[in-house]
Amino acid sequence: MQVYYSPFSPFVRKVLVCAAELGIEVERLPSSAHPITRDQTIVAVNPLGRVPTFFADNGEVLYDSRVICEYIDATSAAPRLFPVNGAARWQSLREQALADGLLEAALLMRYEQVVRPDGLRYQPWYDGQHEKIVSSLAQLEAWAPTFGERVDIGTISVACALAYLDLRFPDEGWRTNEALAEWHARFSERASMIATQHPAS
Repeated sequence: MQVYYSPFSPFVRKVLVCAAELGIEVERLPSSAHPITRDQTIVAVNPLGRVPTFFADNGEVLYDSRVICEYIDATSAAPRLFPVNGAARWQSLREQALADGLLEAALLMRYEQVVRPDGLRYQPWYDGQHEKIVSSLAQLEAWAPTFGERVDIGTISVACALAYLDLRFPDEGWRTNEALAEWHARFSERASMIATQHPAS
Protein backbone atom coordinates (compact mmCIF):
# COMPACT_ATOMS: atom_id res chain seq x y z
CA MET A 1 0.00 0.00 0.00
CA GLN A 2 1.21 3.47 -0.90
CA VAL A 3 -0.01 7.01 -0.38
CA TYR A 4 0.92 10.34 -1.95
CA TYR A 5 2.09 12.22 1.08
CA SER A 6 2.64 15.66 2.50
CA PRO A 7 4.17 15.83 5.99
CA PHE A 8 1.96 18.81 6.81
CA SER A 9 -1.37 17.37 5.65
CA PRO A 10 -3.71 16.52 8.54
CA PHE A 11 -5.76 14.31 6.21
CA VAL A 12 -2.70 12.27 5.27
CA ARG A 13 -1.87 12.02 8.94
CA LYS A 14 -5.33 10.63 9.67
CA VAL A 15 -4.71 7.84 7.14
CA LEU A 16 -1.29 7.08 8.62
CA VAL A 17 -2.62 6.99 12.19
CA CYS A 18 -5.34 4.54 11.16
CA ALA A 19 -2.80 2.36 9.40
CA ALA A 20 -0.49 2.41 12.41
CA GLU A 21 -3.32 1.47 14.76
CA LEU A 22 -4.08 -1.51 12.52
CA GLY A 23 -0.44 -2.55 12.15
CA ILE A 24 -0.43 -1.83 8.41
CA GLU A 25 2.63 -0.54 6.56
CA VAL A 26 1.93 2.26 4.09
CA GLU A 27 4.73 3.57 1.90
CA ARG A 28 4.85 7.36 1.76
CA LEU A 29 5.28 8.73 -1.77
CA PRO A 30 6.61 12.29 -2.00
CA SER A 31 4.38 14.84 -3.68
CA SER A 32 3.96 18.56 -4.23
CA ALA A 33 0.23 19.00 -3.82
CA HIS A 34 -0.84 22.65 -3.99
CA PRO A 35 -4.24 24.33 -4.44
CA ILE A 36 -3.03 26.36 -7.45
CA THR A 37 0.10 24.76 -8.89
CA ARG A 38 -1.16 21.20 -9.02
CA ASP A 39 1.16 18.21 -8.93
CA GLN A 40 0.50 16.53 -12.28
CA THR A 41 1.82 13.22 -10.97
CA ILE A 42 -1.12 13.13 -8.57
CA VAL A 43 -3.57 14.52 -11.14
CA ALA A 44 -2.74 11.59 -13.42
CA VAL A 45 -4.37 9.21 -10.93
CA ASN A 46 -6.66 11.55 -8.97
CA PRO A 47 -8.35 14.33 -10.96
CA LEU A 48 -8.59 16.43 -7.79
CA GLY A 49 -4.80 16.43 -7.51
CA ARG A 50 -4.96 16.23 -3.74
CA VAL A 51 -3.40 14.25 -0.95
CA PRO A 52 -3.98 11.71 0.36
CA THR A 53 -4.20 9.67 -2.82
CA PHE A 54 -3.85 6.00 -2.00
CA PHE A 55 -2.79 2.90 -3.94
CA ALA A 56 -4.19 -0.39 -2.69
CA ASP A 57 -2.18 -3.57 -3.10
CA ASN A 58 -4.35 -4.52 -6.08
CA GLY A 59 -3.48 -1.24 -7.80
CA GLU A 60 -6.81 0.43 -7.15
CA VAL A 61 -6.55 4.18 -6.48
CA LEU A 62 -8.62 5.63 -3.64
CA TYR A 63 -9.34 9.15 -2.31
CA ASP A 64 -10.16 11.00 -0.01
CA SER A 65 -9.11 10.29 3.60
CA ARG A 66 -12.58 9.11 4.65
CA VAL A 67 -12.67 6.48 1.92
CA ILE A 68 -9.05 5.44 2.45
CA CYS A 69 -9.42 5.03 6.20
CA GLU A 70 -12.53 2.90 5.83
CA TYR A 71 -10.84 0.79 3.16
CA ILE A 72 -7.77 -0.02 5.21
CA ASP A 73 -9.93 -0.83 8.22
CA ALA A 74 -12.31 -3.05 6.23
CA THR A 75 -9.48 -4.97 4.57
CA SER A 76 -7.35 -5.36 7.70
CA ALA A 77 -7.09 -8.63 9.61
CA ALA A 78 -9.05 -7.20 12.53
CA PRO A 79 -11.25 -4.24 11.52
CA ARG A 80 -12.05 -2.08 14.52
CA LEU A 81 -11.88 1.61 13.65
CA PHE A 82 -15.32 1.88 12.02
CA PRO A 83 -18.13 0.49 14.17
CA VAL A 84 -20.30 -1.72 11.98
CA ASN A 85 -23.72 -0.51 13.00
CA GLY A 86 -25.83 1.06 15.72
CA ALA A 87 -25.33 4.21 17.73
CA ALA A 88 -21.55 3.73 17.98
CA ARG A 89 -21.20 3.93 14.20
CA TRP A 90 -23.14 7.14 13.83
CA GLN A 91 -21.34 8.67 16.79
CA SER A 92 -17.90 8.01 15.34
CA LEU A 93 -18.89 9.11 11.82
CA ARG A 94 -20.40 12.32 13.20
CA GLU A 95 -17.18 13.04 15.10
CA GLN A 96 -15.18 12.43 11.92
CA ALA A 97 -17.45 14.78 9.95
CA LEU A 98 -17.07 17.58 12.48
CA ALA A 99 -13.30 17.17 12.76
CA ASP A 100 -12.94 17.14 8.97
CA GLY A 101 -15.12 20.25 8.69
CA LEU A 102 -12.94 22.01 11.27
CA LEU A 103 -9.87 21.05 9.23
CA GLU A 104 -11.39 22.28 5.98
CA ALA A 105 -12.05 25.67 7.60
CA ALA A 106 -8.51 25.76 8.99
CA LEU A 107 -7.03 24.94 5.58
CA LEU A 108 -9.04 27.72 3.94
CA MET A 109 -7.70 30.12 6.56
CA ARG A 110 -4.18 28.89 5.88
CA TYR A 111 -4.58 29.37 2.13
CA GLU A 112 -5.91 32.87 2.73
CA GLN A 113 -2.75 33.61 4.71
CA VAL A 114 -0.06 32.09 2.49
CA VAL A 115 -1.51 31.54 -1.00
CA ARG A 116 -3.70 34.56 -1.71
CA PRO A 117 -1.77 37.77 -2.48
CA ASP A 118 -1.96 40.55 0.11
CA GLY A 119 -4.20 42.85 -1.92
CA LEU A 120 -6.75 40.12 -2.56
CA ARG A 121 -7.25 38.85 0.98
CA TYR A 122 -10.77 39.19 2.35
CA GLN A 123 -10.98 39.43 6.12
CA PRO A 124 -14.71 38.60 6.44
CA TRP A 125 -14.06 35.31 4.61
CA TYR A 126 -11.19 34.51 6.98
CA ASP A 127 -13.31 35.43 10.00
CA GLY A 128 -16.18 33.27 8.78
CA GLN A 129 -13.91 30.23 8.57
CA HIS A 130 -12.56 30.97 12.03
CA GLU A 131 -16.07 31.09 13.45
CA LYS A 132 -16.56 27.52 12.21
CA ILE A 133 -13.50 26.46 14.17
CA VAL A 134 -14.69 28.16 17.35
CA SER A 135 -18.15 26.60 17.22
CA SER A 136 -16.69 23.19 16.33
CA LEU A 137 -14.35 23.34 19.30
CA ALA A 138 -17.27 24.15 21.59
CA GLN A 139 -19.11 21.08 20.34
CA LEU A 140 -16.04 18.87 20.71
CA GLU A 141 -15.62 20.12 24.27
CA ALA A 142 -19.18 18.98 24.98
CA TRP A 143 -18.46 15.57 23.46
CA ALA A 144 -15.00 15.09 25.01
CA PRO A 145 -16.25 13.33 28.19
CA THR A 146 -17.66 10.57 25.96
CA PHE A 147 -14.33 9.89 24.22
CA GLY A 148 -12.75 7.99 27.12
CA GLU A 149 -10.13 5.56 25.85
CA ARG A 150 -12.00 4.92 22.61
CA VAL A 151 -9.85 4.60 19.48
CA ASP A 152 -11.91 4.79 16.30
CA ILE A 153 -12.29 6.98 13.24
CA GLY A 154 -14.04 9.63 15.29
CA THR A 155 -11.41 10.10 17.97
CA ILE A 156 -8.54 9.73 15.48
CA SER A 157 -10.05 12.47 13.30
CA VAL A 158 -10.50 14.79 16.28
CA ALA A 159 -6.93 14.22 17.48
CA CYS A 160 -5.49 14.98 14.04
CA ALA A 161 -7.60 18.12 13.70
CA LEU A 162 -6.44 19.51 17.04
CA ALA A 163 -2.82 18.71 16.22
CA TYR A 164 -3.15 20.65 12.97
CA LEU A 165 -4.38 23.70 14.89
CA ASP A 166 -1.25 23.43 17.02
CA LEU A 167 0.87 23.28 13.86
CA ARG A 168 -0.63 26.15 11.85
CA PHE A 169 -2.53 28.22 14.42
CA PRO A 170 -0.61 27.88 17.69
CA ASP A 171 -2.27 31.02 19.07
CA GLU A 172 -5.77 29.59 18.70
CA GLY A 173 -5.82 28.75 22.42
CA TRP A 174 -8.17 25.80 22.01
CA ARG A 175 -6.90 24.27 25.29
CA THR A 176 -9.24 26.57 27.19
CA ASN A 177 -11.61 23.69 26.40
CA GLU A 178 -10.34 21.76 29.39
CA ALA A 179 -12.01 18.38 28.88
CA LEU A 180 -10.90 18.33 25.25
CA ALA A 181 -7.35 19.34 26.18
CA GLU A 182 -7.08 16.64 28.84
CA TRP A 183 -8.33 13.97 26.46
CA HIS A 184 -6.02 15.12 23.64
CA ALA A 185 -2.97 15.04 25.89
CA ARG A 186 -3.65 11.37 26.64
CA PHE A 187 -4.48 10.42 23.06
CA SER A 188 -1.35 12.14 21.75
CA GLU A 189 0.78 9.71 23.73
CA ARG A 190 -0.33 6.81 21.52
CA ALA A 191 2.46 5.32 19.42
CA SER A 192 0.45 5.97 16.25
CA MET A 193 0.27 9.69 17.01
CA ILE A 194 3.93 9.97 17.97
CA ALA A 195 5.07 8.17 14.81
CA THR A 196 3.07 10.49 12.53
CA GLN A 197 3.78 13.88 14.06
CA HIS A 198 3.98 16.87 11.74
CA PRO A 199 7.47 18.34 11.44
CA ALA A 200 7.91 21.81 12.90
CA SER A 201 6.67 24.35 10.37
